[in-house]
Amino acid sequence: MTVPFKVDLSGKVAVVTGGGGVLGSYFSKALAECGAKVAILDLNQEPADKIANEINEAGGTAIGVAANVLDREALEKAREIVEKELGSCDILLNGAGGNNPRGTTDDEFFNAEEVKKNPELKTFFELDPKGVGFVFDLNFLGTLLPSQVFAKGMTEKKGSCIINVSSMNAYTPLTKIPAYSGAKAAISNFTQWLAVYFAKAGIRVNAIAPGFLVTKQNEKLLFNEDGTPTARTGKILNSTPMERFGEPEELVGGLLFLASEQAASFVTGVVLPIDGGFSSYTGV
Repeated sequence: MTVPFKVDLSGKVAVVTGGGGVLGSYFSKALAECGAKVAILDLNQEPADKIANEINEAGGTAIGVAANVLDREALEKAREIVEKELGSCDILLNGAGGNNPRGTTDDEFFNAEEVKKNPELKTFFELDPKGVGFVFDLNFLGTLLPSQVFAKGMTEKKGSCIINVSSMNAYTPLTKIPAYSGAKAAISNFTQWLAVYFAKAGIRVNAIAPGFLVTKQNEKLLFNEDGTPTARTGKILNSTPMERFGEPEELVGGLLFLASEQAASFVTGVVLPIDGGFSSYTGV
């Protein structure tokens, strides 16, 4: 990929959780293209190595590391590998996250008559507490634990930063996905809390809040099996002033701005919407 503009991240070590995923791979490659040495953390070794190899083949420096963001011991081992191979972390990008069908309802609005017609309909009352807990853990604890493990070394350095990934759901919850919406709201709140906590330690903490992109995670909500857009897609695009979905590469500019000490040295506690105007539009 080619980044929209370059900031100088030479000599910096970046750790990207969820780095083997679609968005994580874009983030990892952008940071590498700006000179950072990148550790790509993923639950599985294979996707982490794949993106690391692509970065190395393009002239950058990267390693793949398998680590579960919900396992502190695994994260500690990952940190040891990163520090041995690349050095201590300067930039932590908490990209791991996601939703789960067990934390999602089938209906947008409860309708007792519809429930009678379709007893299999999964409403709010049938949500699986374990599924809801999984979504909260993956998103919130999956951000908190890597921050605990990697930020400890950052307190001894200057110009370090943490960048989290929030969502439009954090501003106003979307129908059907209460667990994911609540978890991302927690990410935004935690970003502000951590920014204050680390302010005197010299670590900036910010987040990006992507608008609507088409991913494997949401494509079934957005498109029918025949490829036609669902009614939900129509609602989203009608509520997005730019009237389109975003592209993964359109998140990169905001990411690089927040990662740059030169550009954003006085920016902390910010959740940056990258959403085509969705968060600004009331529909009127």
